[in-house]
Amino acid sequence: MKKSRIDQDVWILAIESSCDETAAAVVKNGREVLSNVISSQIALHTLYGGVVPEIASRKHIEKINQVIEEALKEADMSLEDMTAVAVTYGPGLVGALLVGVAEAKAIAYAAKKPLVGVHHIEGHVSANFIENPDLEPPFVCLIVSGGHTHLVIVKDYGEFEIIGRTRDDAAGEAFDKVARAVGLGYPGGPKVDKAAKTGNPHAMEFPRAKVEGAPYDFSFSGLKSAVLNYINHARMTGEEINVPDLAASFQNSVVDVLVSRTILAAKEYDYKKIAIAGGVASNSALREKMGQACQENGISFYHPSPIFCTDNAAMIGSAAYYEYRKGNCSGWDLNAVPNLKLGER
Repeated sequence: MKKSRIDQDVWILAIESSCDETAAAVVKNGREVLSNVISSQIALHTLYGGVVPEIASRKHIEKINQVIEEALKEADMSLEDMTAVAVTYGPGLVGALLVGVAEAKAIAYAAKKPLVGVHHIEGHVSANFIENPDLEPPFVCLIVSGGHTHLVIVKDYGEFEIIGRTRDDAAGEAFDKVARAVGLGYPGGPKVDKAAKTGNPHAMEFPRAKVEGAPYDFSFSGLKSAVLNYINHARMTGEEINVPDLAASFQNSVVDVLVSRTILAAKEYDYKKIAIAGGVASNSALREKMGQACQENGISFYHPSPIFCTDNAAMIGSAAYYEYRKGNCSGWDLNAVPNLKLGER
């Protein structure tokens, strides 16, 4: 029988390398972050207009030891003080994931510590636990990032029911493609958000797609196509494109859909708590509109600080704590799973 670990402090050294951030953190009891070190590759990938997987992997190899040493130093702790070592093993770029997984396995094996493999998206959800000590499951969570758009019910720590998902592009992917098309560059999400601040969100009316028979599902490919068609038509006719207006109108359409579906789900399933997670959760318009809608409907709204929305290791440490508490440790055969689905182990 597995021994309960509730009565003692748990210190997790967490590692994240699923895309273009090399990150390490030390997290106590799933909610207290002692260090959160991130080495970003954004400037490097901006030259290519997006993440180049091979370059990302090489940069992770270069930075990973340095980032881990810095995280332990910042927390004023040693590897011996750690209870377990956690790492993201999917989903993500296979080469990038392998760097983190190999590193975590080597460290855990050498230090004789348990190894905890963490699902990257579960990590994003767990980011909400770091700054919201009162947040406990169950609640509705909107997960929005470059690769995922899911509406889930967090039934318990590490236990999810997916009630809605995108049928095509993820929200973050649509942001990146529109930003590139209009010349804002990479990364698209923050660039569109910034441009939209001085634009009129009602200057252009873009579609808000509904998926028949699936009230909580999303579809952004039609919206993306409508924006690209608008840009192409303007260029062909020599019409000047007002970039802030276009960015604000596109963003307004995305945010409208995300907020309305999430509020509908909370009402239909009778939940009084909503959280948002993932890179797009740092979008200022989404945070503002979701906050307003929650207030109007008597729902508590939770969101991580922007630093915990983008990829980081603190969120992995938080998710790992609850896995460790349940006795869910990984074997030495843990491998990278680039297409890992939410809820899969």
